[in-house]
Parts: sequence; C-alpha cells; structure tokens
Amino acid sequence: MAKFRTKSEGTKTENLAGGTAFKETPKLELVSLLLTSFVQDKFYRTAKEELKKLKELVNIIPEKKFIAKAAIYARQEFGMRSITHALIGELVRIVKGESWTRKAINAVVKRPDDMLEILGYYGAEYGKPIPNSLKKGLSDALGKFDAYQIAKYRGEKSSVKMVDLLNIVHPKPTEKNKDIFTKLMKDELKSEGTWETKLTQAGQKVKDIENIEEKEEKLKELKSDAWKDLIVSKKLGYFALLRNLRNILEQAPDMVDKALELLIDENLIKKSLVLPFRFTTAMQEIEKTSFGGTRNTIVALSKALDISVQNVPKFDGKTLVVLDESSSMDGKPMEIGSLFSAVLYKSNNADMMMFTDDSRFINLNPLDSTITIAKQLVKDQRSMGTNFNSIFQRLSNKYDRIIILSDMQGWMKNQFSFMADGGSPSKSFADYKKRTGADPYVYSFDLAGYGSLMFPERNVFAIAGWSEKILDVMKLLEQDRNALINKIESYIEL
Repeated sequence: MAKFRTKSEGTKTENLAGGTAFKETPKLELVSLLLTSFVQDKFYRTAKEELKKLKELVNIIPEKKFIAKAAIYARQEFGMRSITHALIGELVRIVKGESWTRKAINAVVKRPDDMLEILGYYGAEYGKPIPNSLKKGLSDALGKFDAYQIAKYRGEKSSVKMVDLLNIVHPKPTEKNKDIFTKLMKDELKSEGTWETKLTQAGQKVKDIENIEEKEEKLKELKSDAWKDLIVSKKLGYFALLRNLRNILEQAPDMVDKALELLIDENLIKKSLVLPFRFTTAMQEIEKTSFGGTRNTIVALSKALDISVQNVPKFDGKTLVVLDESSSMDGKPMEIGSLFSAVLYKSNNADMMMFTDDSRFINLNPLDSTITIAKQLVKDQRSMGTNFNSIFQRLSNKYDRIIILSDMQGWMKNQFSFMADGGSPSKSFADYKKRTGADPYVYSFDLAGYGSLMFPERNVFAIAGWSEKILDVMKLLEQDRNALINKIESYIEL
C-alpha cells in the first residue's frame, strides 16, 4: 500500500531491469511486497524469489510486532491471502516465547482454509516440530467457525486437511464446537449447501442412468435446482458468484436475474474484499458467451465495479494519472493499472497519460463506465521500454498531484544525454517544477512490489496496492507523512 520518502536522497541501487533506482527501507519494502503479491511469477521476479525476499525482510526487520500487524492489515483490509500465510509461517519460526504471536495468528485467519494454508506452508518449509505459538494461535482460530464453515473447508483434496489440523493443534473443545470436532474426526461432518457439494451431488444422482440423453437432461435439471437453492438461500459467496456467472447463465438461466441482484448488492460488494480486477476477469469470461442473459450480466458486472469504487475520495486541485504501458507491465500489472487509472480518471476529473519509451496524453470519455475505460487503456498499450523521464519532459501544465501506476522498472539507461542519471527522473522532475512553478504530490504505485523507488523527493510517495482504500490513505498522506506506518502500527493491539 502506501510508502513515503522524506527529504533524504535515499540509497541508490539498481532495479531489476538494470536502471538506477532508490532502495526502500526494509519495513517499507515488506509492506510493498505484502500488498501486491499473489505469490505468482512476475516479469522480473518469480514466486520463489518473492518468498526468498519475504524471508530476508522478516529476518532483518527488528520490530517483529510491526511484521505481524502488517500481515493482519494486509489480510483483513485487502484480502491478501498466500503472502500473509507465508509471512506468519516465517514469523513463528523466528519469534519464540512471545504471547502476542498467538493473537496475531488468530487475527490473520479469516476463513478456515487460512489455517490449513499457514500450517501447510510451515510444514513444507520447515517440517516438524510445529511451534507451540502456531498451534495455540490456530487452536484459537478454530473456535471462530461453525459446522458449516469447517465442513466447507475440510480440505479433502489438499495435502493438509482439517482433520490433520485437529490432530496437530489438539484444540480444547467447547460446548459450541465439541460435536463439530467429534463428527470431523469420525468423518461424519459433511459439507452441505456449498456450490461444489450441490453440483457433485447432482452428478452422483444420475450416474446410474444408462440412457445418455435422459442422463444429460436429468443432470441439467438437477444442476439448475442446485443453483436455484444456492442463490435463493444466499449460500453462494460473492467471490463464488463471480466465478460461476458463466455456469449460472448456462445451467440456471431462470435464476440469472436473481443472481445479478446479488452481484450488484452494495453491502455484499463491500463485505467481499473482492479486488477490483476480479470484475474484469469475470467480464472477460462472460464476453465469450452468447447466452440469453449475457448482455444483462455484462451490464451488472459493470455496475458492480462502479459500486465498488463509488466512494473514491475527491482530491482538491488538478490531478494527472500516468499509466506505464511498457512490456513488463503485460498481464496482471496492466490489468490492475488500467482499472485503477479508470477509477481515478472518472472520479477526479483527471488528465490521463501513458508512457513507455516516450509519453503521451490520452483522451477518454469520462461518461463511459469504469470497465470500458480500463479496457480501452489495455487496448492502447504499446509495450516497449520504460522511460520515467519522459513523463516530466512532456508536461507543461501545473498539477497539484501526479499519480503514476507502474511496476517501477525503468531501464532506459544512458541512451540519451538527457537521461544520464540512468533512468531516475529526479532531474526531469526538478526541471518540471522549475519550468512550471508546480510543486505536486507524486504518488508512484508499485504494481508489482519489486521494492525500488524511481526517485526520492519531498512529497513523493511510493505506493503499493490497488484497493480503493488506498485513496483514503492518499488523502491522509497529504496531511500526515507517516499515515500508513501509523495506520499499521495502530491497527491492532498485540
């Protein structure tokens, strides 16, 4: 999420693309990694390298409570899962004899499968014995869930199952969960009501029908009934709804309208913690279909996305949004960056620029939906190099804030005399301020969490994260330079 720089010129380093950059402090680099990582391979860093960097940061950051709070903040506020599981696994390996780790583990667990993933990570990396703090924290977390939730995430197809968790942590049964644990150990706790179970049961009911046409017709009927039950009873989670829109269109067309009502439910959207780019992923799948409800579903997805960002704060003054369109932005960084750009463009009447080897202003229709604008930006991507200098060399207007969305991998090094600083736009930025009299806040969004800044200056903030909540933090940063760090420090008492 948000990171900041003071007047210090920082520590020069070389970014992963080979260009000059400035090293973040370990604490800021950890926050960047936490809030941008899905533990997937990226253009300049593999998932394995990300986990290696995570281990390094856990070892060198002295304030271990800050590490725990950052993990809790990332999980609770941004819905980040795998990277927070790994962080807790690394933390309990190092921190011994502290009572607060137990509370931290419990706080990171939002769903039952979080417990399985944390335990699975630790076991895969370090084997046995399992630290007592981890056992106690997971035991506490077990008490938060009911029979339905635990049955839903039994993990029968996973290397670590819920029954394995019970055997390892030995939770003390309460009146609430004594019967749940007993049934789980006896293999009598069955998952009922989940969409996976409902559809599996539909398949089992027709397995003995020999006539193919009759079998397919009956299966179609049963699947339709299953979706109807899940949607009417509201047992289908919001993320599951997004994932299964295509299935609902195909298998339960009479329930599409009801499903779309849930899709645009403002309360469900806020509670879901579904990241904005998930809507574009769902849209891409639905656009491939030609069902009767396809058109209405596309409209509803567009509305849902607009609802998810409708509370974006309005900034005073004039704003410029700048999107990196270089080749290293291909895939998820570009998907996220274009969506965030569209949100800012619409909500704040901002100017829009894209840059690669050079920069250019983009004219878009602010009356278009957020998703339409985002798709247009992806379509316009030129996929070449990354010349940060070109942003400020192109500008003639005076802006109050400039928001740059990039993976921060500037590599245009010493190719031209005006770029002799090796890619960092510090001089170009200074020239822009002198030329126009502007003194803008600059927010450089690190969409990949690589951990380098392109230029450290007063009022320049490096930001990692793409939830709309970061915009509230940006408002704070214009008032309080330590906003994010203070927010994490005070997020929970350990």
